[in-house]
Amino acid sequence: MFLEAAAATGSAWALRRIAHHAILRGLRAPRLAHAQGPDEHGFAADQVREVRVPGPRGRQLFGWLVSPPVTAQRPAPAVLAMHGWGANAAMMWPVVPPLHAAGFAVLLIDARCHGRSGDETFTSMPRFAEDIAAGLAWLRLQPDIAVDRVALLGHSVGAAAALLHASRHHDVRAVVSLSAFAHPREVMRRHMTEKRVPYPVLGWYVLRHVQRVIGVSFDDIAPLGTLARVRCPVLLVHGRSDSAVPVGDAQRLLAVSSRVRLLLVDGDHDLRGTLAPHAPTLVDFLSTACALPAVAVPDGLD
Repeated sequence: MFLEAAAATGSAWALRRIAHHAILRGLRAPRLAHAQGPDEHGFAADQVREVRVPGPRGRQLFGWLVSPPVTAQRPAPAVLAMHGWGANAAMMWPVVPPLHAAGFAVLLIDARCHGRSGDETFTSMPRFAEDIAAGLAWLRLQPDIAVDRVALLGHSVGAAAALLHASRHHDVRAVVSLSAFAHPREVMRRHMTEKRVPYPVLGWYVLRHVQRVIGVSFDDIAPLGTLARVRCPVLLVHGRSDSAVPVGDAQRLLAVSSRVRLLLVDGDHDLRGTLAPHAPTLVDFLSTACALPAVAVPDGLD
């Protein structure tokens, strides 16, 4: 009897380990190479430098630091931009030219397991938030940066992570959230539906296991909850045709806090090709939050 019980216990443990590794493999973000850099957006070598930011757990985070223009006030305000799941810092380059023209320094970083940053067994939205915190700490040590005038800009999971950070630390002037979702459980449910994972049979276990692995419940990190605790102004930007995160998520987030504004734009989840006409709105929002004087900025996001 004892041997049978031990064998059954061992089999159950082995099955859980197999399921654990299968879930991590299935949810692992693809690591994409940087497809573009500062040259494609008109920046000279003396305006941009590649950086290595000390990250959590001894990992290094790759990034680019774009210095403010020589005519900008010193110390200068700064924006840290965080990409979304399966993306990388290079995909955030289109937001840099108008911010730079308005006098901001900009730090683009790769989250762990993305781009050229260090690897981990897994990453998650809370780990994106940890990487944001590491980036902010490094940025505030750089010369000519106004440590009290720093803002965040994030896309998708990066946006949710920016809201999570701002809900916990209250150390940024503003957050621009591009294509944020309302609740990670809903994102996971949609993902599993696309992959034809039956929820009543397997989906509930996947959700429970993911929360155990990342060490926090989805409810605790959902933008629907974190946004209410953010004290700085927040600009939600969402595509009317977003097929990954329904535009209704943005409407639900808008109702959470009086500090939130919503800008609906034509476009899908990515937004890189459709933000150009709205660059002045984003810059004005961040400039006002950082107490900058009004400046003329380019209409386009290159």
